[in-house]
Amino acid sequence: MATATPSPPGTAAPPRPARTAAPRRTGRLHRSNLIAYLMLAPLMVLLAIFVIIPFFQAASLSFFDFSFYLPSTFIGFDNYRNVLSDPIFTQSIVRGLLFMVLVVPIGLVLAFVFASVVKGMGRRLASFVKTSIYLPTIVSGVIASIVFILIFDYYGGILNWFLDLLVSPFREFEPIPWLGDPATALPSLAVPAVWIGFGVTALIMLAGMLDIPDSYYESASLDGATWWQQTIHITIPMLKNVLIYLLIAGCTGAIQQFELPLIMTGGGPLNSTMMPNLYIFQHFTQDQRQGQPLAAALMLFVVLGLVSALIFRFINSEKTQEG
Repeated sequence: MATATPSPPGTAAPPRPARTAAPRRTGRLHRSNLIAYLMLAPLMVLLAIFVIIPFFQAASLSFFDFSFYLPSTFIGFDNYRNVLSDPIFTQSIVRGLLFMVLVVPIGLVLAFVFASVVKGMGRRLASFVKTSIYLPTIVSGVIASIVFILIFDYYGGILNWFLDLLVSPFREFEPIPWLGDPATALPSLAVPAVWIGFGVTALIMLAGMLDIPDSYYESASLDGATWWQQTIHITIPMLKNVLIYLLIAGCTGAIQQFELPLIMTGGGPLNSTMMPNLYIFQHFTQDQRQGQPLAAALMLFVVLGLVSALIFRFINSEKTQEG
């Protein structure tokens, strides 16, 4: 049996080789990745079944004279040419952008003011106000449309009745056809759109404000900064990522608005509230050939992508750039 030879006097023992934990860490990393992939797998399967595969199938069918009941023939880009040459579709895209301009800025400003007010409230009162303001979000778009039809009705609407009370002491009041006049129909649809989305927008913005450290405001107050200066130089810059999300969600949602024009006006009067999704829906359900509405849907997808890209381009965000 071999025996270890002692070190000569006055010399240090050779150091033992250090044990590395790299293999153990690598194994843990692989197991963590495997668990993450397993948890993401159901979502990826659903995403592929309901989004990715239908998207590519719709893209391929848009090049055919497609029908559920008649044989399909390949026609190339004819569907896209027909869509782009249809003035109703191009006007619906422009109208969707106009609707976006009517809804999104007003909704963001109101949500910002509301979140700023709630932030300074006590805990109990703030909880009650937040619950109350969220209620319109859980209301069905169909129910909201019916409610605002009753508000905007020409003869017995609450809005015309209230205006009559204000104006009739001075002069005769003529009821306003809010949903029957092309000049007022689209702005009338913007009112319930702002009302429906206000709750979620305000709560998301409030959560972003509560995430800003109070020390920033305390330091600014010591320097003599007013509320407006704190808002411009602290609150808004710190909410930049939240604002990007709300802008993209609000703009794409406004352009794709479907329930309000479908129920409140049916796209009228004179197509003044014909939105892109309503145009696609009507052609898909009424035409014998569905290739053209599929092409219109893909064109709308391009428009939404361009709007999102422009928002990212003009609102610089450190986190979005890092991502």
